[in-house]
Amino acid sequence: MGAVKTKRMPRAVREQQMLDAAVHIFGQRGYRAASMDEIAELAGVSKPLVYLYLNSKEDLFTACIRREAEALVEAVRAGVRRDLPADRQLWEGLGAFFAHTARNQDAWSVLHLQARTHGEPFAAEVAAMREEIVAFVTQLILAAAREAHRDPDLPEREVAGLAEALVGAAESLAAWANATPGVTARQAAATMMNFAWAGLGDLMAGRPWSPPEERAAAQAEERAGVQVE
Repeated sequence: MGAVKTKRMPRAVREQQMLDAAVHIFGQRGYRAASMDEIAELAGVSKPLVYLYLNSKEDLFTACIRREAEALVEAVRAGVRRDLPADRQLWEGLGAFFAHTARNQDAWSVLHLQARTHGEPFAAEVAAMREEIVAFVTQLILAAAREAHRDPDLPEREVAGLAEALVGAAESLAAWANATPGVTARQAAATMMNFAWAGLGDLMAGRPWSPPEERAAAQAEERAGVQVE
């Protein structure tokens, strides 16, 4: 194959072209099987130019992870309007998450599958993105719950655990939705809301779930208090 002829363009634009091609190849073939030759050809540049701009296959993959992680976090943040009721905020955030992962399936494969299965430093890049989303969801739930039942002492650790579980479930559901024909982003978001909101809604109303034995003990204490009075 002859040398690839490239048009002169700003470095930043050319680099994004390379990243676009790399995300597609990594997403479709996986990190190990992807070749720099394929990436260069898809980007319309020479392989030496890819190495000149991005140093190595590992650095190129890391750059892809960082770019796509930032794009996903921004999409989720932009999807939430703080003037909406709590359930609408969660609905809009989930909708933005599932819409973005559906539109960018190669990017989601890079983040959710490839980066996590090839060790450091790739897994650390995805972990940082995930921590940011979990922190965002934690604050969203925490603010809404405290406002709903005026409880300034609602444990943040408890809410952080809920956010962690919610994000993990959303990640798994996104992978399933992208692999299942006919499932739309809106349907995935609705499934997630049906799964999560019953519990979150009770939390925000001051009615957290507790094990049966704890409920029985609380009811017994309440009855005892009534009898004493």
